Amino acid sequence: MVTKSDDPKVKFNRSITISNALKRAAKVAINDALKVKKDERVLIITNPNNDVQKISMALYDAALVAGGRPTVLFQPMKTQLDFADDTVIHALRAEPEVILSISHEKLGKDKWAMKKPYKFKKKSYDHVFHYLLASKKTRSFWSPSVTAKMFEDTVPINYKELSENCNKLKKVFDKAAEVHITTKLGTDLVIGLCGRKGFTDDGDFSNPGAGGNLPAGEMFISPELKSSYGTLIFDGSIASDKGIILIKKPINCIVKNNLVTKITGGKEAKELNETLDRAKKTTKKFAADGKISKKDLPVYLENIKNLGELGIGLNEKARIVGNMLEDEKVFKTCHVAIGMNYDEDAKALIHLDGLVKDPTMETTDSKGHTTLIMKNGKIVI
Repeated sequence: MVTKSDDPKVKFNRSITISNALKRAAKVAINDALKVKKDERVLIITNPNNDVQKISMALYDAALVAGGRPTVLFQPMKTQLDFADDTVIHALRAEPEVILSISHEKLGKDKWAMKKPYKFKKKSYDHVFHYLLASKKTRSFWSPSVTAKMFEDTVPINYKELSENCNKLKKVFDKAAEVHITTKLGTDLVIGLCGRKGFTDDGDFSNPGAGGNLPAGEMFISPELKSSYGTLIFDGSIASDKGIILIKKPINCIVKNNLVTKITGGKEAKELNETLDRAKKTTKKFAADGKISKKDLPVYLENIKNLGELGIGLNEKARIVGNMLEDEKVFKTCHVAIGMNYDEDAKALIHLDGLVKDPTMETTDSKGHTTLIMKNGKIVI
């Protein structure tokens, strides 16, 4: 079926059907989240897969109507362990004002920056995309594994309420020295936070350097290196290099010095262990092939089992559906990632988010004052 945009500024026909609900969500993304301005370059990187292609074309139309100059760039699907196509990296290097990654799985790694990282304010960045955000040369949102239904359902939400919840949590976490997480199922984990600041994924990507997920809806922070210890039990869903695992038998992890030292459970635990084993083999191969520096190999290998993120879900429309982009935003959950972090000081090839349902969470600041954040999943501050 050949369809034509309802807006006269969209000048072409194409063989793709975009629902009215998806058009509305794309308009929210372009006008409310990004606030695209006249003549701004909007680079949309996607794959020729049905849902992400539809979302990308809806965003293209919305950006065009907003007065922007959108470009859609297709590449084959990429996983956590793949490189982005060279053309994609070169397009990013053009430093467009807005970058959107609407991927069936991942954007893909930057083979040049992994070998010779970008430097900005004493930090190094192994992807041009991360560097552009850090240096505030662009703004962005990224939607790995997004579906059309998810975009329709979870993008049009109350962003004022989301922002208030994100900022309320960030203020507490920014002052925290550590956080203690417990659950009735047996999680009993302390995560150090000294020197760390929280990030808010509140859907406001209108300022240079701003970026996050759509659907939005979390406050997250990078654990302090070498700090965390205890028992971590995943019981919602967890990412692997082969897709999302919906957990039936909980995955039990022992954490020491911020590293996962032991993983037990059923077939879900076996799949997680196999993912980490494959990450180890791929990391060694990358070093052997010169794709990462051999001097960095020990760091990359150690960080495969690093705790790279603690996040709290805050999207009112999100549900656990077996897609981490939505799962990690669900109310009454937190998520902990294994692998790289967002402070760029724990390099790894992977970042595997895992959900913990109904957590109780208490922070302690440097003076010993405690603050109860969540009680059995309910936010109480």
